[in-house]
Amino acid sequence: MSGKVVLHYFIGRGKMESIRWLLTVAGVEFEEKFFSTKEEFQKLVESGDLLFHQVPLIEMDGMKMVQTKAILNYIAGKYNLYGKDLKERLMIDTYAEGARDIMDLIMGVPFTPPEKKQSTLNNLETKAKVRSLPAYEKALSSSQYLVGNQLSCADVSLFEVALMLEELFPTILSTFPNIQAFQKRMKAIPAINKFLQPGSQRQPPPGEAYVKTVMDVLSHLFK
Repeated sequence: MSGKVVLHYFIGRGKMESIRWLLTVAGVEFEEKFFSTKEEFQKLVESGDLLFHQVPLIEMDGMKMVQTKAILNYIAGKYNLYGKDLKERLMIDTYAEGARDIMDLIMGVPFTPPEKKQSTLNNLETKAKVRSLPAYEKALSSSQYLVGNQLSCADVSLFEVALMLEELFPTILSTFPNIQAFQKRMKAIPAINKFLQPGSQRQPPPGEAYVKTVMDVLSHLFK
């Protein structure tokens, strides 16, 4: 197996985008092998590499890894983005999972039937403003990082989800000054600044083509 890190996924964000973000912050270069047909996905399944017949799949350190949280924790642990002890890791996981809850809702929006989309967006905005963002705002009131005194994968998760929320609700951070300051600090990190530029491996918001591809490839799951 090549020493390169290789990502296998649809051409789009989905659950792979958080992995792209964390690898970028860790300074790890990666290449991607996209698939867009049932046949290509089935070939991955038949290879035995997809333990639970699910992607993301990444090749790294001589392993083929699946399950998003396991992959993220491995990367964070390897590149010193996972705190200094178990107590810090507990809080890092807590904040990262809180961000994941919102990300999952955001990822579901493009797949929502048109007649339910506005209510789905309203629910998402309310949950973010009332339940999630206040917790991060408080955590950042006395520190530039969510946990401890150094950057962690939780900070990367918050940064990613805050950007995603702003794409849907441009003024959503207007009443959260600590998160706004946090965003500014994160954007100043060279690797992040580069990833935010056009032409990077960052994927755009999901459009109709991405939704159709996912629905077609995974149609067996929607029956």
